[in-house]
Amino acid sequence: MIYRYFAFLFCLPFSVASQTLSYHLAVDQFGYLPDAPKIAVVSIPQTGFNASDTYTPGNMLQLRRESDDAVVFTASHTAWNNGNTDNISGDKARWFDFSGFTDLGEFYVFDPGSNIRSASFSIGLSMYDSLMRTAIRTFYYQRCGVAKQVAYAGSKWADPSPCHIGANQDSHCRLVTNPTLLSERDLSGGWHDAGDYNKYVNFSLAPVLDLAISVMESPLAFTADDSYGIPESNNGLPDIADELKWELDWLLRMQQDDGSVLCMVGGGSASPPSSDGNTRYYGPATTSATYSAAAMFAICSRLFNNLGSNTYSDSLKTAAVNAWKWAKSHPGVVFYNSGVLGAGEQERDAYGLFTSTLCAAVYLFDITSDAEYKTWVENNYQQHHLLVWSWASMYESTSLDALLYFANLAGPSGPVASQIRNVYNASLSNANDHLAGYNNHLDPYRAYLGEGNYVWGSNSVKAREGILLYNMLTYNLNAAQHPKFREAALAYLHYLHGVNPFGLCYLTNMSGHGAERSVQEMYHTWFGDGTSWDNAQTGGKGPAPGFLTGGPNKYYNVDGCCPNNCGSAQNNALCATAGLQPPLNQPAMKSYKDWNTSWPQNSWEITEPAIYYQAAYIRLLSKFVQGTPIISANEPKREGLECSVFPNPAREYCQISLGQSVSGISSIKICSLSGQVLAERFTTERQAHLDLANLPPGFYFIRIENSGRSCTEKLAIGK
Repeated sequence: MIYRYFAFLFCLPFSVASQTLSYHLAVDQFGYLPDAPKIAVVSIPQTGFNASDTYTPGNMLQLRRESDDAVVFTASHTAWNNGNTDNISGDKARWFDFSGFTDLGEFYVFDPGSNIRSASFSIGLSMYDSLMRTAIRTFYYQRCGVAKQVAYAGSKWADPSPCHIGANQDSHCRLVTNPTLLSERDLSGGWHDAGDYNKYVNFSLAPVLDLAISVMESPLAFTADDSYGIPESNNGLPDIADELKWELDWLLRMQQDDGSVLCMVGGGSASPPSSDGNTRYYGPATTSATYSAAAMFAICSRLFNNLGSNTYSDSLKTAAVNAWKWAKSHPGVVFYNSGVLGAGEQERDAYGLFTSTLCAAVYLFDITSDAEYKTWVENNYQQHHLLVWSWASMYESTSLDALLYFANLAGPSGPVASQIRNVYNASLSNANDHLAGYNNHLDPYRAYLGEGNYVWGSNSVKAREGILLYNMLTYNLNAAQHPKFREAALAYLHYLHGVNPFGLCYLTNMSGHGAERSVQEMYHTWFGDGTSWDNAQTGGKGPAPGFLTGGPNKYYNVDGCCPNNCGSAQNNALCATAGLQPPLNQPAMKSYKDWNTSWPQNSWEITEPAIYYQAAYIRLLSKFVQGTPIISANEPKREGLECSVFPNPAREYCQISLGQSVSGISSIKICSLSGQVLAERFTTERQAHLDLANLPPGFYFIRIENSGRSCTEKLAIGK
């Protein structure tokens, strides 16, 4: 179980080595921006599975520097809500506020009275930069139809053969309702949707829009880095755009000559993906899938135009216009896949169809200036729940983005734009679900959701709430409160990184990437129970790093066949609830377990990842990524020379790759953050292997110089 403590085993003095890493001191395990609130939550359980784990913090807590354990800040802590118990978490809490401490470096919180410590974390400007790379790289592992090569996936997560390109699979896929040779199509590529191998157009809408909008809203978080370690790295496009293109190319294959878009591809299960030889089928074109595709094609046409890829942008624009025309003239075409193909019902209800159409109209108007799309939005926008309820729902962030985007364009009528902005502003400023909940300290862990919102995928709900809050800055609403909106949005990120009742980073397998207490298992066909990727801590490989799991779900239960009619004694045994507390019978925020057992325990309701969870997290994270860190005068930058460092974070070695234009002798320097040269070597090759074994964990710069040009990259060396 990951909920208990883990003793440090490092070679440190006895007083330090005997410290115990404890969830009672919950922090963002990656770190804090110097100018932002920095508050460790002292967790004191009252109800739930850990109620007997009593803890009384000492009167004073310390902030200690990781490198030498020096005490750099000492303060008392204050009771949350006058010492009352929070029903949603089942905990009392106290807050240790070290916001006034702004020195850069690696630190941890320590309770000298109990000899327990928090996970270590950074205070700095760029600790989220490498985290962003790891989070985006999860989409590479979700790619369908490509080998996951060691050079990109790493030796632990390589799958050297392409998946789902065999006979009767994606490259020779047939219509599920008429699987004849005449229906055969090449529908290879795209992303697997979640922990299974299905691919859905409607379910791609949110992640594609989130990723595209992330780049357009926070370009410095992405455009300075084309070296995430995927096959397209160093091709002149940000790697996040390359990843989007992988999905978009599949969506273009899903579009038929008449503009309609097929709705899904599904079937099969095996680990690793390349071993899945099951027959796969596609679902027919539908109105909702075609509108969803139109929206994705349109916004990505804008994105690739911004990035200078005009030919690709134009092809997406044409696809978007053709999709709109077909969907408009075929308004009621549906396909209900449940029980027929795939998992989860992809067909939209009436309101879902409306929001997909809204997104398509908004982004088509942006790229075409055609009055047809503007008129559609202005004639229909008041059907949106924002206007009906006068409340912005975190579950509808994708279509709320479209409304705000529309209101910010030149062309919409003033009253329409003003109404959208004013209603959104009022909701985000005044509702307890939004800024008021943060200002009124409704959550001891500082990222309030009402109890009923701890549902299947609650971690993505947290991320989307952070997005809604940050939209107030993006669209310049209630400017006087911008610092508070930024603080509140950041608090939801802190929750996902460890400020929660488990003190757990909800990203998978991050011990080598800065989080000492992270998720070790998740429900995923590839990384499943009993495979060599089962658990990151028990000798296996564990899941690939950086996936956001679903999160606490108060509505979780074992399958309805339990307790004694699940088909066999073995299956019935899996119905036993003794090992399922948590997540069963817990306060909402504690309804989580780090496990990946399938039916009938149905762990997918809690630990399954999904591309839409991941993209929402990346969108929120991008708001706090610096892009090119401002640490010293020797900050990461490229002056005429292209370079990349992989892996990053690294441990015992890293590989330096230089661009095609390199010539002659290159100097490679390893520097401290202050610019001091620690080591230097020379090479005439475009690839260089650096031995890092003698360098302690921390942050460094790699400085490469060649023929008067230079390139500087930040390097993290893990423990």
